[in-house]
Amino acid sequence: MFTRSPATKKLSFFFHSHKSHFSTNIVGEKPVLVRDFIHSALYDPKHGYFSQRSRSVGVLERSIKFNQLEGRKAYMNHLDKIYKRSDISWFTPVELFKPWYAHGIAEAIMRTSQLSVPLEIYEIGGGSGICAKGILDYIMLNAPARIYNNMTYTSVEISPSLAEIQKETVGEVRSHLSKFRVECRDAADRSGWGNIKQQPCWVIMLEVLDNLPHDLVYSENQVFPWKEVWVEKQHDKESLFELYKPLEDPLIKRCVEIVELDKNQSVSIAKSVWSKVFPKPRRCWLPTGCLKLLDVLHEVLPRMSLIASDFSYLPDVSIPGERAPLVSTKKDGRSFDYNSYLDAKGDADIFFPTDFWLLERMDHYCSGWMKPHGDNSTKQGKKRRTLVLDTSAFMEEFGLPSKTRTKDGYNPLLDDFKNTKFYLSVPTHNIK
Repeated sequence: MFTRSPATKKLSFFFHSHKSHFSTNIVGEKPVLVRDFIHSALYDPKHGYFSQRSRSVGVLERSIKFNQLEGRKAYMNHLDKIYKRSDISWFTPVELFKPWYAHGIAEAIMRTSQLSVPLEIYEIGGGSGICAKGILDYIMLNAPARIYNNMTYTSVEISPSLAEIQKETVGEVRSHLSKFRVECRDAADRSGWGNIKQQPCWVIMLEVLDNLPHDLVYSENQVFPWKEVWVEKQHDKESLFELYKPLEDPLIKRCVEIVELDKNQSVSIAKSVWSKVFPKPRRCWLPTGCLKLLDVLHEVLPRMSLIASDFSYLPDVSIPGERAPLVSTKKDGRSFDYNSYLDAKGDADIFFPTDFWLLERMDHYCSGWMKPHGDNSTKQGKKRRTLVLDTSAFMEEFGLPSKTRTKDGYNPLLDDFKNTKFYLSVPTHNIK
């Protein structure tokens, strides 16, 4: 089962009884890079998708009692009722499986942390705060008192409304408030972090990577050089079209280099021969937003451990290009997927699959362990231990799967996340 959330596509894509309008102000008079177009389409304060959808992320009134449900059909019917009653877009896994999802993450952190120093946790994009509360609850109940008493948990949240919700959620347990704070800012903005923090810490990102801005590069065939894609208004001021320019943007050039680090001469020759026989245009989506965020995190938190969860695959994507996004909206009570990202002008979600192989390479690149071509400096960053696990494998290792199992043995936490993975990355002094 491939899902955006653990519900069916019918349930989770996206909005019930919510009208929206297109905005022609996503692109101004001057062309913009694709990443800037996507950022505006999603996050513009006036016209962005998330700005117009104040209730895009749901909060369950109470935890689901999985062991009281007969099986998959009963679970899906229960979800259907929740979605219709809540009138929201979708529930995150950490919300649907509270508190067990967050408890699994907390257990993974406890097993790999240096407990001789105070535990520091940062969460990027904390949503409703249910992950923070679940982790704080788990550590309060299961760790030595000194760990809980001396820990800090910082949520870096770009949405002011979600920041307030997080404070309320975590504040349900009074003792958590002395350990928890929300910083309402963009985590990818270096200026918001202040001085470099040398102490060990954890960074959590749950379903953050899929909504980070991406760039697009285009080539006429398999051997022609890449060109960066810009978005420009037509003369009628309504339609948008693509504009292709030589690679000049530093962030795009760095991302292309990371993607192509392993390419060798024999591969290039083979592609040259193939392109002469079957010339074919190429389009490639680049996670430049992720690269920028990792750059900042590795600079300001050089000893961080990272845990991220996201979609490794998205079904029914019609937009062309490697790592292409799904662009979806709700019209007249039904979900609708666009065939072009240019149609998303504040009325649709734009979300990408995560290439976990590429995520690992960017992680090593930003930490300084992997070097760009032409960098002959002797300074070498620290190698990192990394691990990619399917969600089911992660939860079987660190969670309590028995808590999300129905009477007939069906377990949505393990069975319905075939297109999601966890990425764990921890620093090490072993550079061999």
